[in-house]
Amino acid sequence: MSNPVFFTTAGALDEAVPGSHFTLDGAEARHAVTVKRLAVGENVDIADGAGKRLTGTVSSVAPAELTVECASVTVEERPEVRLVLVQALAKGDRDELAIETSTELGIDAVVPWQSERSIVRWKGDRAAKAHAKWQSAVTAAAKQARRAWIPEVRSAVDTQGLAAAVSAAGLAVILHEDAVKPLRRVLEGWREAGQPADGGPSEILLIVGPEGGISPREVTKLCGAGAVTALLGPHVLRSSTAGPAAVVVASDVLGRW
Repeated sequence: MSNPVFFTTAGALDEAVPGSHFTLDGAEARHAVTVKRLAVGENVDIADGAGKRLTGTVSSVAPAELTVECASVTVEERPEVRLVLVQALAKGDRDELAIETSTELGIDAVVPWQSERSIVRWKGDRAAKAHAKWQSAVTAAAKQARRAWIPEVRSAVDTQGLAAAVSAAGLAVILHEDAVKPLRRVLEGWREAGQPADGGPSEILLIVGPEGGISPREVTKLCGAGAVTALLGPHVLRSSTAGPAAVVVASDVLGRW
């Protein structure tokens, strides 16, 4: 069974070497000690959310501190092709369910999208609180999945902002029930074309609309910026299901699984 994972801040593990001791404090330490009830001698991983992972053994515990003797430190490189879920804001926490599940499946970043048909609106103070809630959701999901990377939750965009992101991406795919070409074929064609041409990292945007679907005007605008439409399967999926399903297909095609 894999070790439980707890997160520290980026850079906190830079001095960690085998044989050294690292002390985790704050909310993560309290969770490890009071909720998970980790005890001396148990194995644990500490990750910085940016790819670095310390594996070690608990050497001491306190109410708000967990000290670990380091056995090894590994660095998990980010994939050359990064998967980004563009999730339209949706009611009933379906958008949060989508980003949580996609994080467990390996998404690299998420983008909140204020689409035309989104019932939920991020405005003023609510926008900052909602963004923080999304970041908390992906952090918890990354911990559950024992990941060393916490997906980035980028700033919310409207359709104009999304069109700009589409133009800059290696590939942008709108998951649409009226599409003709299956997502697998779209991804395989892109991969066979040798993207990215410069050999550097590239991003694939997987764009999911709200409950009412993406409006024809938005499809036209995004396709004009370089996006393509793709079909996930024979059935219409909820906004909470489409993104995770696409991550599974993309992970298989790209050899990430």
